[in-house]
Order: sequence, then structure tokens, then C-alpha cells
Amino acid sequence: MQSRIMETNKRRKGRMKAVLPVRVRGTDNSGKVFDELAHTLDVTVAGVRLGAVRREFSALDQVTVFYRQRKMEFRVVWTRKLEQTTEYQVGLQNMTQAGEVWGLSPADFEVRGTPRSALLAARSQKSVAA
Repeated sequence: MQSRIMETNKRRKGRMKAVLPVRVRGTDNSGKVFDELAHTLDVTVAGVRLGAVRREFSALDQVTVFYRQRKMEFRVVWTRKLEQTTEYQVGLQNMTQAGEVWGLSPADFEVRGTPRSALLAARSQKSVAA
């Protein structure tokens, strides 16, 4: 069962749930330039899922996301309109690959394909050996 889960999991890095305020700037589907507030839902080293986006994007659109003093370039991978609202969720891929994009180090993200229980077991074995 465990190997089957690993086979179907295509994500390279783990995601971290994080609701962070961001400013998104770009051009929407109608060609209008926008600059608006949104928030992250979860983050990875390679991308982010945004919520509270009030613009429709197309795949491969480029947007700039501002978080604190950071300016990051992303490419739209997918969008999903939420039912009975005017909001979208948007999946973005990081185009700049900066090391600590969200103020978190890559070590803060669990590598996918390694079950959490295996990581905890490995840590406990190290502490027993010491």
C-alpha cells in the first residue's frame, strides 16, 4: 500500500500550510493590469497556492507576488473558480528559485515520498543510538 502511495504522488517537495498576506501584480485574461491583495493557502519551495484572487488567469500567465520585502516571479499553472463566489484559487510555479522564498529554509519542507512516520522512526533511531 505504501509503495502505491509513493507511485501516485508526483509532488517533488512537501507543502506547508501557511496563510500569508501577499500582493499580486500582473495582467489578467482581459488584458487589464492589476495590483491586488490575496493570501497564500500553502507554500512550497517551488510554488504556492493562492486564495482570495479576484481575477481570472490562464495557464502560463506570469505574475509578480510581493511578500514583505520579497518580490517573486511566478507562472500560473492552474486556476479554479470557487463555487458561489467571485474568487479563484490559483496554483503558481516559482520562476526565480530563490533559496528562502517565504522566509523558510528548504529544510522546513518535508521531502515527498518519505512518509512522516519513516522520518520520525529514523529520528528516534538516531536518538536511541546516541
